[in-house]
Amino acid sequence: MSQEMNFYCITGGPGVGKTSLLNQLGTIYPIIPEVARQIIREQMDNQGEALPWKNKAHYTELMLERSVKSYREVQLSNTKSPVFFDRSILDTLCYAEMIGYGISAEMDFCARTYRYNPKVFILPPWSAIYTTDEERKQTWEEAEQTYGLMKATYEKYDYQVIEVPKDTVENRKCFVLGELS
Repeated sequence: MSQEMNFYCITGGPGVGKTSLLNQLGTIYPIIPEVARQIIREQMDNQGEALPWKNKAHYTELMLERSVKSYREVQLSNTKSPVFFDRSILDTLCYAEMIGYGISAEMDFCARTYRYNPKVFILPPWSAIYTTDEERKQTWEEAEQTYGLMKATYEKYDYQVIEVPKDTVENRKCFVLGELS
């Protein structure tokens, strides 16, 4: 098991401000984009089936594969700087549970093998900023449910889940940076 102390996860349900926060953190440190949105865009562009509203199992498998790949690429770079991941391998496990796919032995192995910093930053549901788009189709109720399941998934794998306050993007950035020390 490898634990990368400088690999930080930003997670939470859909539409909670993760991208805005990561864009701010990205002005200082490297950020690793969310693989789920990349997969959705690719599948939509190519009329593919690996989409959360078509073939959920294939979509889940691609998320795991890409999440591990991005982790390993950053690991091989040997960066000593903090790196912020927009979601992580554990988000794939949470999604698999949500759709009734379950956590496979391979998923569990990946979650236990590719470890991030023990501090994980989770953004809570925030109705004032929640919106849907072509890639984010979840209802508000699903967003709230996702938050609870994400938190439980990270805790199950022994991460310290730190809730980022509902505040301006700048204040959220300052909060996260303050927790790094």
